[in-house]
Amino acid sequence: MKRTILAAMFAATTLLLAACAQPGGGPITQAQQEANRQTVLAFYEKGLNQKDADAALQYVGNRYVQHNPTAADGPEGFRKFIAFLREKFPKSHSDIKRSFAEGDYVILHVHAVREPGTRGNAIVDIFKLENGKIVEHWDVNQPVPETAANDNGMF
Repeated sequence: MKRTILAAMFAATTLLLAACAQPGGGPITQAQQEANRQTVLAFYEKGLNQKDADAALQYVGNRYVQHNPTAADGPEGFRKFIAFLREKFPKSHSDIKRSFAEGDYVILHVHAVREPGTRGNAIVDIFKLENGKIVEHWDVNQPVPETAANDNGMF
């Protein structure tokens, strides 16, 4: 019985370490996770807040896979999105409330306001990095409602 439990624990640990392994081998260190988090924060600030696509794209790898169905893949898709923000919502701002790094993934909890004075949207952005560069992006987005069934707030 003890041997079965130890074997299961070893298997689970092995799977966990494999899931957190870098493409070049070895587990992701805390220092690399923090570097990944800082990369995503800089990308977000340059791109979404300063609306400087070229400055933001220095943080992107040799591919940029976009999972948002309304946005195109690659650097050109990102440039088009930033151009749209600059033209339609020049005063938009995204306030990062929380950020988390786990392995090659960074997650942001964001309050994005496209037009000052509006409630904006609550967004969760998920980024995958390889070799310290952003290569994939997912997001979940919902408007901040006027009223809520609780007093907890979205942030």
